[in-house]
Amino acid sequence: MTEQIRNWAGNVAFHPARSHHPASLDELQRIVAGAASVRVLGTGHSFNRIADTAGDLVVLDKMPAEVRIDPDRNTATVPAGMRLADLAARLHAEGFALTALPSLPHISLAGACATGTHGSGDRNQGLAALVRALRFVGPGGDVVELKRSDADSGTGPAAGSDPAADTDFNGAVVSLGALGVITQLTVDVVPTFDIAQSVYEGVPVAELIEHLDEVFAAAYSVSAFTGWRGDASVWVKAKAPTSSSGDSDTPAPTWLGGHLAHQAAHPIPGMSAENCTEQLGVPGPWHERLPHFRPDFTPSSGAELQSEFFLSRARAAEGLTAVRDLGPLIAPVVQISEIRTIAADDLWLSPAYRRDSVAIHFTWIADRASVEPALAEVERALMPLGARPHWGKVFLGGPAAALATYERADDFRDLLERHDPEGKFGNDFVRGLFPSR
Repeated sequence: MTEQIRNWAGNVAFHPARSHHPASLDELQRIVAGAASVRVLGTGHSFNRIADTAGDLVVLDKMPAEVRIDPDRNTATVPAGMRLADLAARLHAEGFALTALPSLPHISLAGACATGTHGSGDRNQGLAALVRALRFVGPGGDVVELKRSDADSGTGPAAGSDPAADTDFNGAVVSLGALGVITQLTVDVVPTFDIAQSVYEGVPVAELIEHLDEVFAAAYSVSAFTGWRGDASVWVKAKAPTSSSGDSDTPAPTWLGGHLAHQAAHPIPGMSAENCTEQLGVPGPWHERLPHFRPDFTPSSGAELQSEFFLSRARAAEGLTAVRDLGPLIAPVVQISEIRTIAADDLWLSPAYRRDSVAIHFTWIADRASVEPALAEVERALMPLGARPHWGKVFLGGPAAALATYERADDFRDLLERHDPEGKFGNDFVRGLFPSR
């Protein structure tokens, strides 16, 4: 009997013909080669049917969990299904770090990369931009490896490298799971560092919008939260000073009309801060401060739906003002909204493709029927501004309506047709975006 599978939020039930938990590469290759249709489910943190299939569903939670760090090249080779929390702890123990982490570290590395998931920071790209090489099982059970081009990596060519593979790489990292089953990723790492996290409460939303560049340039990583019915809180994550660096100053008691919090907070007002990472300016390792939530607790509220829209920095203030004006419609059905910044990258389907971005995130109540009228108005306001929805969130017009903003969309369709001509890794989600020609 096929196991009963739901996504993290419980709003999507999966009904595959078969589900698999392969424990080795050989086993995975046999499963893929023998199946007519395959999709991969990571940690189930997507809120739509991007991972759904009526065929074979593969979960990589039983695959070997070895992490190989190359200190000379500043890289780590990581199994695709590993949770970011587990990867971060291993890297930190060896003296290394990732430059960014998302709000919650519970999700898998491959799933985060395939959907364009990100953290925050004017200079911090999304997680997919950290990938230097990836390996996946193709439709015939074959193993394919793609590497970042020399121009992007700043390294010499790999021995025996295929020039065509280099041209495919930027299309393959944010792949929506449509090219094959990713088994491992090699990512760039940096020396480990400490972060001190402080929270400012009571910041007027008008001040936040007017001083947007100042707010998000204030520290290594910054997030702003609001329920669109009152003020905002700003979470400032500054690099802690070392003997050779003074990157972090003592936080000012007031800022932009808000005040420094003197007790730990949860992004959603009224919820316990117990499951949040340490605040109050106490320095600690990067992986224990950059996420908002601790890996051993339920993140966010648990009972929720999520949407997110990426705007270019040039249209961000306009977009935020439009959303603020929708506050009376949004506030009754949103638990919290988060605003973050992401640096541009060159990955074809990344929502930050070739534009520095501001992302407006909505954590809705777990009632889609009640949420849809507000979401429809948000999309009506943001899509004409060139908004790109997050691939793994809830949307109405969504990515299909935004596809014209991705200038390499046709190239990605060509990539699909070359690597998976029969559409073994497609599903309704993928085919709706990239129908066969």
